[in-house]
Amino acid sequence: MKVVVFGGSGFLGSHVADALTEARHEVTVFDLRKSQFLKDKQHMVVGDILDERLIKNIVAGKDIVYNFAGIADINECIKRPLDTVKYNVLGNSIILEASLKAEIKRYLFASSSYVYSTYGSFYKSSKQACELFIYSYFEKYGLPYTILRYGSLYGDRADDRNTIHRILKQAILKKTILYHGTGDEVREYIHVRDAADLSVKMLSEEYKNKNVMLSGPTAMCYRDILEMINEILGSNIKITYSRKSSETHYKLSPYNYKKPEIGRKIFNNHYIELGVGLIECMEEISRKVK
Repeated sequence: MKVVVFGGSGFLGSHVADALTEARHEVTVFDLRKSQFLKDKQHMVVGDILDERLIKNIVAGKDIVYNFAGIADINECIKRPLDTVKYNVLGNSIILEASLKAEIKRYLFASSSYVYSTYGSFYKSSKQACELFIYSYFEKYGLPYTILRYGSLYGDRADDRNTIHRILKQAILKKTILYHGTGDEVREYIHVRDAADLSVKMLSEEYKNKNVMLSGPTAMCYRDILEMINEILGSNIKITYSRKSSETHYKLSPYNYKKPEIGRKIFNNHYIELGVGLIECMEEISRKVK
């Protein structure tokens, strides 16, 4: 099928584009900047998702649309609330409208586990708004969708906005880890390549017009994750906890009683184990800093 991946130059989007290419789909990557991970068989378009005419032209003739575009960092959303509305909510709506006109077979949207939470600030609010627009386009016009609510991601191609990447980089370069929290915070980390693989599997008819939660199979507290990193690096890392709880990130669970529509939680039967994934990230960071 012909697929366009908006935000396809980024951390998750680039991996999904690769997984789609491996599945023999015809992939167009759209982003504000050219992807440094672009494959020979992929077509690149550089542009802005707020450009309605361009988006309409890009989506025309496509079968599938993935939307990973917008501001994905919670702290960045807090600093740029108006841009968050423009790129996350308005941008999503422009792509939705173009998808409707093109009569695409499926619109897949990158949401977040934070839609369940009281935390997440403007980021959470923008994802909730996007989901509501997607439901309305389905209810009013029958536009097929799948909402992908991602949990905590880590893996290669991440940058300093990713918590695991930031922690590993600090440990490798400074032999210290300053963790902003108590260490009791719990996450179900999923490797980005596992998330990408599942994202392609969601094209199955089984997940049409459904919400799915894509996260790791095992819940771990940050204290255990940091100790694992310390052991892998030779047990010579100084770990310090600020003990200050985050006002924007959840501690144990993203779920809240006043929740949006519940989605099924999906796992890969075969997945990259956290320790193996951490070593791979360490090797990537070490290559970059040499």
